[in-house]
Amino acid sequence: MTDAPAAKRPPKEVLAAEFSDEALFAHPKSFADGLFDGKVVLLTGAGGGIGRAVAWLVGRLGATVIIAGRKQEKLDVLSAAMRAKGLKVHSHLAEMRERDQVDALVDFAWKTGGAVDLVIHSAGGQFPQAAIDFSLKGWKAVIDTNLTGTFNLMQESARRWRDAGRGGNIVNIVTSPRNLHHVSHSNAARSGIIAFSEAVAVEWAPLGIRVNCVAPGVIRSEGFAAYEPQVRARYKDSNPLRRMGTPWDIAEACVYLGGPSGHFITGANLEVNGGGSLWGEVWTTDKPDYFLEASRATDPANVPNQTEDDGDD
Repeated sequence: MTDAPAAKRPPKEVLAAEFSDEALFAHPKSFADGLFDGKVVLLTGAGGGIGRAVAWLVGRLGATVIIAGRKQEKLDVLSAAMRAKGLKVHSHLAEMRERDQVDALVDFAWKTGGAVDLVIHSAGGQFPQAAIDFSLKGWKAVIDTNLTGTFNLMQESARRWRDAGRGGNIVNIVTSPRNLHHVSHSNAARSGIIAFSEAVAVEWAPLGIRVNCVAPGVIRSEGFAAYEPQVRARYKDSNPLRRMGTPWDIAEACVYLGGPSGHFITGANLEVNGGGSLWGEVWTTDKPDYFLEASRATDPANVPNQTEDDGDD
């Protein structure tokens, strides 16, 4: 029996091949070899599609990469693949909601790799659901994972840089809350991250610490496969460019802000979403009939022809 055509295979299978470790190692990059030579990068959320792309890019640019996540198996697979290509990588388990685990992660990074130069925070998570149906437990899980977890990592990293008498650099991967529906708990948490990042970009500037955010739009990663087919089918039309981004797009945005190219940028939120925050919408579940009807009402095919009134004869 022959394999099914790519279009017929389960989306997760297709995406896993498209962004495999081999594919990420070979992916064309916009930055020069050696850009991060001698640098240490601490990366959370390394087990996810975006996190893996970031790990491969900064590793290929010469960094010693400390990868963190909640699942040892995923970290082991990524570490082995990167080491097989001659890249410098170490891994550590950490639950970002637990402050003692975050402190231990930062301590491990400094002791294992040396003084950390750049923290890229990709860890986070949410589930699609109407806000009216959230349980308190579900709400707290998303807020604690995204907002409190980010605070834990940012504060401990800043304290290490302050105590070492050296500057540092943080890039938080968030989401743009505009036009993103049925994940309002995540919108609340990520908006908090953006606001906190803007605030401490000012507070920590005297310490030589830059803080920025990258806000992905609809990204064609392995997580995308979890959505229902009718939901996925709309995603390419969620922005003016009418296509989805890739994990590599986000990785390169992180390097742009976290590398020498971003040396005069702090407190910024770089939206990498094809213009989706200006025009478009993303429903992470079925679009409610109320809004489907509104969309049909403004469809030119459903609007009677009208002629301009030139005024009195």
